[in-house]
Amino acid sequence: MNLKQIVISIENAPGRLFEVTNALGDAGINLRALNLVDTGAFGQLRLLVSNVVKARRILMKMEIPAFVNEVVAAEIEIEDKPGSLATILQPLTEAGIYVVFMYAFIRFSQGKAVMIFRFSDNKKAIDVLQANGINLLDAEAFGILETET
Repeated sequence: MNLKQIVISIENAPGRLFEVTNALGDAGINLRALNLVDTGAFGQLRLLVSNVVKARRILMKMEIPAFVNEVVAAEIEIEDKPGSLATILQPLTEAGIYVVFMYAFIRFSQGKAVMIFRFSDNKKAIDVLQANGINLLDAEAFGILETET
């Protein structure tokens, strides 16, 4: 249930995010989810893309160091009320698992949020989430190709 995510550092400069996303788009790579965080002079860009290997190759040709790590995607029907996220995180906390980072987006057609997590222990977190009825998404659900084409 782990997904491969590309992580890159890009300068906080005009046009840099455009250059990255444009190059990926020109190569036919679709962005499935992304998160950009300011870390000072650089931003850290996390990407779920339709073709991980091809995207990494393109970024390396652009001389943008990119590494791949594993994340967990959970499709969650989360109520719009105080404490909803805490309810989901409680069993993870009780299992001694912490969230390293997360980002989310809404699947409007299904009325559910998709949350992308990196946990202190992804394997253990997967077991806890599944035991609590959380639907986990795999690469196929995102239309992600994680191997060479």
